[in-house]
Amino acid sequence: MTADAVPAQRWDFEAIGTTWRIDSATPLGEGDRVAVSAVIDAFDRAWSRFRADSVVRRIASGGSAAAPDDAGDLLAMYAALDEATAGAVNPLVGDALARRGYDADYSLRDRGAESAPTDWREILDAANGRLTLRRPATIDIGAVGKGRLVDLVVAVLQARVRGWLVVDASGDLAVRGIRQRIALEHPFDATRAIGIWSIADAALCASAVNRRTWGDGLHHVLDARTGQPVRAYAATWAVAADALTADAVATALFFDGGPRFAAGRDASWVRMRTDGTVEWSPDCEAELFS
Repeated sequence: MTADAVPAQRWDFEAIGTTWRIDSATPLGEGDRVAVSAVIDAFDRAWSRFRADSVVRRIASGGSAAAPDDAGDLLAMYAALDEATAGAVNPLVGDALARRGYDADYSLRDRGAESAPTDWREILDAANGRLTLRRPATIDIGAVGKGRLVDLVVAVLQARVRGWLVVDASGDLAVRGIRQRIALEHPFDATRAIGIWSIADAALCASAVNRRTWGDGLHHVLDARTGQPVRAYAATWAVAADALTADAVATALFFDGGPRFAAGRDASWVRMRTDGTVEWSPDCEAELFS
């Protein structure tokens, strides 16, 4: 996914295992960059299942810790996703992902399918300032986490710098104060696009099964009910007012309840089936190629 406007200033860096790009109307000073890095590190220390010092890892055996500031919002979004997708999206899918090889060591060794706990609301909660797991499980917020982090980075920069801003975390991006034309990368050929989406003061998030793939047809988008990779859809794109919502919609679109979930959040979308068929929402403004 690329933005085709020529930026006044550009900052590229690596964080949370992916490439970030921030374009801005005015230069980002050292203090601005330190502030961004601090926000990203704090989020990673809270929610990463890949680093040993994270809150997620510390309570994985069952336990409690001070809840990250956004724990309530994230779990509320997961509850809505769970309902919309009939249980296909679940914040305790971490162990299922690890069994398929997407574990903290990136072993890429498949040990078979495992469903996530269907009673996750009884196991996991954020109440009274505590994030609590009542029995061993691994939290994974991959369905919404990167979008949420993009919003946090946008917020810290808007409080510090003037002018337009684009924050792009490798497929999850937010645009403020400018219009950008975004290419929708073909999931089967990264040199092609299936269309262009022009957005202003909005967020666009994408997800695709060709990202983080390994083994025999394994990838990071699992159906939590079965522990199996999704097979019907290859890629999704969603536009919403904020990146948390767009990220959640992009995940929901891999399942039958996705369009209804999107409509309830004023989000528009495009998705491609694995047979190459493209679907889109009635209000979609993307220019799709034939």
